[in-house]
Amino acid sequence: MTSVADPVVGSADTGLPELLSLERIEDNLFRSVVVSADPAGLFGGQVAAQALRAAAETVPADRQPHSLHGYFLSRGDASQRVLLTVHRDRDGGSFSNRRVIAVQNGKVIFNMAASFHGTEDGVSYQAHAAPDVEPPEDLPDNERWHRMHGVEIRIPAQPRPEQKWPSRMWIRSRFRLEGDIVHACALAYVSDMFTGHAAVPGMVITGPLTSLDHSLWFYRKIALDDWVLMDLQPEASYGGRATYSGRIFSRDGTLCAGIAQETLFRPASARIEPAAQ
Repeated sequence: MTSVADPVVGSADTGLPELLSLERIEDNLFRSVVVSADPAGLFGGQVAAQALRAAAETVPADRQPHSLHGYFLSRGDASQRVLLTVHRDRDGGSFSNRRVIAVQNGKVIFNMAASFHGTEDGVSYQAHAAPDVEPPEDLPDNERWHRMHGVEIRIPAQPRPEQKWPSRMWIRSRFRLEGDIVHACALAYVSDMFTGHAAVPGMVITGPLTSLDHSLWFYRKIALDDWVLMDLQPEASYGGRATYSGRIFSRDGTLCAGIAQETLFRPASARIEPAAQ
């Protein structure tokens, strides 16, 4: 249970700067905030973002994350803090590599490997353009998504009009974010929202899905206190698991990040209905 020493920050007015904050206990040991007064499932994107924040605290300031790969191992509890231990695997001339282990009550709930890279010159190219959708200013604020702490979400037209869950969405932080690392952590936070499988013809999602693993590539810096467009696509589903990929674009259509996630997709969480002929 929470206590005076573990203040709850999760509420409708809580911003990402608070949700992504950490207490540094030792050089390589950090502790998260509490986001719920009552036991509840801990959002995986928050654990991933906080793990990235912990890793970033141990690398040179001129190096930015370019990738992370994480595994969700056990269900976390939003009413308790998470301990994050950083392992400093390598600091090379251009790259730093870190592993982070997230623990609650002696149980590992998440582990992550992340890599950081110093700024270099190189060819700028993107193979994919942002989908042509309505701008966020032309879309209503949907109260259905207010439970997502710290962010605003607007839903444009979807690949399939009958989708009950969106696979394309505009997202931004409700509050101003300071510093490239905080923006990168905010990107990690939102990258675990929604699913690409909502766009599969005949597939009906009956509730939140359980994430198994998650990968995120940071192609370019991006401001998460401005609108970004996330576009998710299904890849495959078989044997109780399903994988989707995704892209995150800045407001001007620049491709800034890529996503891949595998989820648990058993009949209890989703079912396939015959596609319309």
